[in-house]
Amino acid sequence: MNTEVKKIDGNTREINVEVSGDMVKDKFEDVFKRILSEAKVPGFRPGHAPRDILEKQYGSYAHKQVLEELIPDIYNQAINKEGLDVIDLPKISEVKLDRDKLSFKARVEISPEIDVKDYKGIKINYKNVSVSSDEVKRAIDSLKESRKLEKIDDNLAKSLGYPSLAQLENVLEKQVFIQKENAERQKVESGIIEDLVKGLDFKLPQSLVKRQLEDMLRQAKVDLALKGIPADKIEEQAQKMREELEPEAKNQVKVYLVLLAIAKKENIAPDEHMPRRVMEFLLREANWNIAA
Repeated sequence: MNTEVKKIDGNTREINVEVSGDMVKDKFEDVFKRILSEAKVPGFRPGHAPRDILEKQYGSYAHKQVLEELIPDIYNQAINKEGLDVIDLPKISEVKLDRDKLSFKARVEISPEIDVKDYKGIKINYKNVSVSSDEVKRAIDSLKESRKLEKIDDNLAKSLGYPSLAQLENVLEKQVFIQKENAERQKVESGIIEDLVKGLDFKLPQSLVKRQLEDMLRQAKVDLALKGIPADKIEEQAQKMREELEPEAKNQVKVYLVLLAIAKKENIAPDEHMPRRVMEFLLREANWNIAA
């Protein structure tokens, strides 16, 4: 296999690939063997049609099959050979195939090189969470308003499945605590992300930005539809929503790529759980400052 990589821009590469010899010949033989066993040629028993007749009747089909089966395999070998960290499907062009040679070009987008430093020991200011009596009272008042009640008493608590008002207040206190704890944890993780991406400047792969933006736009449309907004009105707002969502899409891609760079350094599997596992690693390695 001969490969040559050409840099198109920061994240785009074009690979010229050429293979010849037995790899191509053998694939043609495999395809024609399958055709011979399956083809129905008038005047011949299955599996006994002459090769020249098969070539004449099924040559175009065989050519197509060889391309469909060889190109993905050859392409994967080529990117592995060149050590390219490809992040999207390739654009294949200039395909040429004869009986002993295959060549094509593959344009791909690769993950940018990100030099992430000082990601261990990030300083975290964590505030211990507590719930005041005023916060419990506000939760009670909110419940009172949402149910349009004049008073909160044991009868209400029982109607909600609790034996007494005191027990209901205890449950609400726990709910407020969990909400505050989640908010504090989110604040900690946001602070780590902010610290990580600060000062990092690299070209974002447009394919990832586009994919993330389309996902966010699709979800935004669903949310509007669930609110009863007519489909035609949603489509009228689509371009404006796209423009408003694009900065956040870019930010999310940037964060993902930084986490991916850390995952590679720390041998964390780049699967769907990678972002969570990297964050868990960063939290373990952080410099915690716990305030009362």
